[in-house]
Amino acid sequence: QVQLQESGPGLVKPSQTLSLTCTVSGGSITTNYYYWSWIRQPPGKGLEWIGYIAYSGSTYYSPSLKSRTSISRDTSKNQFTLQLSSVTPEDTAVYYCARGGTIYDYWGQGTQVTVSS
Repeated sequence: QVQLQESGPGLVKPSQTLSLTCTVSGGSITTNYYYWSWIRQPPGKGLEWIGYIAYSGSTYYSPSLKSRTSISRDTSKNQFTLQLSSVTPEDTAVYYCARGGTIYDYWGQGTQVTVSS
């Protein structure tokens, strides 16, 4: 059973960088052909895909967020990390990590991130 758990600050100030880590258990993030995504849901809105890191380490980002997004990984800890720079209150959302590139079979429980001074 694969499990994902998000961690990171719940409050970030405007213009700072949001950083979240997803810790994966029950499966390796380097296992062939699996993709590991970050997804968010702003209050009152639908899910928005942010980007993914593949089993190979390659990354792909949403065009609308690409200029501010970086996803990396630590294979020794079986973790992958999201960094979103220059945040504004519009980046306030519940952030999820999930396994999959476009279809997701395992999700973390989500973590609330609020951007506010």
